[in-house]
Amino acid sequence: MDAGSKAHRRIQKQMGSQYEAEVPMRMEFPSLNYTIVIEGRADGVITEDEGITIDEIKGTYRNFKYLDEPVKVHKAQAMVYAYIKSVQDSLESIRVMMTYVNLDTEEVKYFTETISFAELEKWFMGVLDSFRKWSDFLYESGRRRKESLHGMDFPFPYRDGQRDIAVSVYRIIRMQKKLFIQAPTGVGKTMSTVFPAVKAIGEGLGDKLFYLTAKTITRTVAEEAFSILRSKGAYFRTVTITAKEKICMCGKPECNPLACPYAKGHFDRVNEAVYDMVTHEDVIDRAVIEDYANKYTVCPFEMSLDATYWVDGIICDYNYVFDPDVYLKRYFSDGSSGDYIFLIDEAHNLVDRARDMYSASLCKEAFLKVRRLVEKVDKRLASALARCNKNFLELKKICDDVIVLDSIGAVTMALNSLFEEFTRFFEEKPEFEYSEEASELFFEVRHFLNMYDLIQDNYVIYGEHTDDGFMVKLFCVNPSPCLAGRLEKGKAAVFFSATLLPVTYYKELLSQKDDYAIYIKSPFDSANRLLAVGYDVTSRYTRRNETEFLKIKSYIADITAQKKGNYMVFFPSYGYMDSVYKLYTEQERRNIIVQNRGMTEAEREQFLDRFRGTAASVTGEKSVTENTDWGETVLADDCAIRKENNGEETSERDCIGFCVTGGVFSEGIDLKNESLIGCIIVGTGIPQICTERRLLKDYYDEKDGNGYNYAYTYPGMNKVLQAAGRVIRTMDDVGVIVLLDERFARSEYVRLFPAEWADYKLCNLKEAPKLVAEFWDGHS
Repeated sequence: MDAGSKAHRRIQKQMGSQYEAEVPMRMEFPSLNYTIVIEGRADGVITEDEGITIDEIKGTYRNFKYLDEPVKVHKAQAMVYAYIKSVQDSLESIRVMMTYVNLDTEEVKYFTETISFAELEKWFMGVLDSFRKWSDFLYESGRRRKESLHGMDFPFPYRDGQRDIAVSVYRIIRMQKKLFIQAPTGVGKTMSTVFPAVKAIGEGLGDKLFYLTAKTITRTVAEEAFSILRSKGAYFRTVTITAKEKICMCGKPECNPLACPYAKGHFDRVNEAVYDMVTHEDVIDRAVIEDYANKYTVCPFEMSLDATYWVDGIICDYNYVFDPDVYLKRYFSDGSSGDYIFLIDEAHNLVDRARDMYSASLCKEAFLKVRRLVEKVDKRLASALARCNKNFLELKKICDDVIVLDSIGAVTMALNSLFEEFTRFFEEKPEFEYSEEASELFFEVRHFLNMYDLIQDNYVIYGEHTDDGFMVKLFCVNPSPCLAGRLEKGKAAVFFSATLLPVTYYKELLSQKDDYAIYIKSPFDSANRLLAVGYDVTSRYTRRNETEFLKIKSYIADITAQKKGNYMVFFPSYGYMDSVYKLYTEQERRNIIVQNRGMTEAEREQFLDRFRGTAASVTGEKSVTENTDWGETVLADDCAIRKENNGEETSERDCIGFCVTGGVFSEGIDLKNESLIGCIIVGTGIPQICTERRLLKDYYDEKDGNGYNYAYTYPGMNKVLQAAGRVIRTMDDVGVIVLLDERFARSEYVRLFPAEWADYKLCNLKEAPKLVAEFWDGHS
């Protein structure tokens, strides 16, 4: 996929001795308060008797019969270099040559123009003058930022652990290193990381802050932290990037001027729109972006990306820094870097997210499907698709179930040819009837080839028969080398979470083992939390039977009977939850609400409202949530708002939520005080055995003999810790956490417990009710 770079080098070598390649260009333009520096690297400078030529080379898959003139932005780049060279050498005129090379056919097309210095200077000074309002804005913003942050103190009295975090983050930025922070919920990790990073930028130790998250809720918390600092006088402007699919004004992104009114003329209006927005708004969130996008009729997503140039902080998903397909190329493309500070929230999520980002797969059947769609309109593309199908068929024949592949050179050669044919096809037939299906495969092929270029010993290539057909996958078992390339584009990085245990595991998979790490103890009084381990049950696959399910049912009934309130029970799978639920409802009378597969955002909120006591219900009617898994309705009327005898509305908090470990309710939800008084976690959370888990185990067994822990134990324990973290959220919270599995009593699991879990109590089914009752009696 480095065809463009190869084409550059090939053309440069062919140009002869008068051609100087990769010539650095730099020029400074002083003003009253600052200096504008323009620098770059010209692809080529040709020195001949008749004069000097600036050559700018661009690779393309476009058919040259559709290329009548150079792309304006390409020519402008060459003209900037031409102006700098003209000033340096006192030239009266200079030639500008745009060299386009077709990456498929290797055909070359030239556009040349001789420009007088007077004409070039007039054009360049116009560009420079139009930029000055932006550079003036940047200078003034930087001045105000520095002034506002000088002497600023932490916005609250420090809680236990917060000062340690803040000091460590500031030091790591000064040292230009990476830091891992394990800190429990309630410490105030967000403000403790944001404040020192903002201060460091105010002191010139960084240029831009990237606050990276995995979920919308943590983005909201980050926005609130920056708002608090602004309320204390900080001048620090932020933009929050919302995914294109969510913020698109047309419902479904179809990014071309014919289909989208916001795309039509976007580039004619976007500069004015961005300038208006960044000069009037310090908080540029989704609502603000949508307002300005409507005002100027521009694409809100693209405008939000343009706005990032002119702000101090960017709040966004991990994707915009790490994902090889959607990363912000304006900051992280080849040759780009800066004094960026990365704050990576809920960093435990990055392991699996990064594996997904840097893995790639293709199914044999996809080639056949698209071939049938194109064979009557483009024989060349159909032939390329047939070649890929043939290569996959050969691998399919030697694969019984799963096969690890040492090399797929023939496959990638065929895919490279297919990629080129796809590019040509879309150029020539933009109105193709089935363009959406063809485009989907095109992007999958492009991603596959890009990931193949990254392959080192941190990948496993395998083929497998799946429900969708025969698949070949580039599986990124260790994403740290891939992440390192992006982290090196910045100055410092801080990974933080409440569940980075064991930290050596996360350092190895996200960065390097010798990175710095700190452990912050919980600020909460352990006397307000009971941690019990039921050692006479297990969720092992070999012992999933009615006897075990009845024990689990009894644990749930006996523990929740000791104090009326809201509880969550986390199960290892939907099937397991189904089995226990049926037994529970046959023998117990208690209000149960159940997590369903594929719940919408509105359904999730309705589920959580049961715990918050805000579920809407008409008096006398029952509020329900549908449980499609069991084909019946689960009643939850006692969780709804009802009127007591005095006529006032109160919330009856007395329900049990049946949920799945690792699901949407086991992480990132904030149920404080009486909203949740206990959770029961069934099983150790280990992932189900599958091809990729076996490959992970084999890979790390061979590497350091720790395969089972890396593939199963550590990921599972992280889910358990996250689920347990739902209970104690504030200094005033009181609650019980019960872990049900004999394995939790073993030393290999106990050593994975956070330090504050040292007071755990072992119990069996008979002892558990008494243990829980005594705890609540002490807090009555």
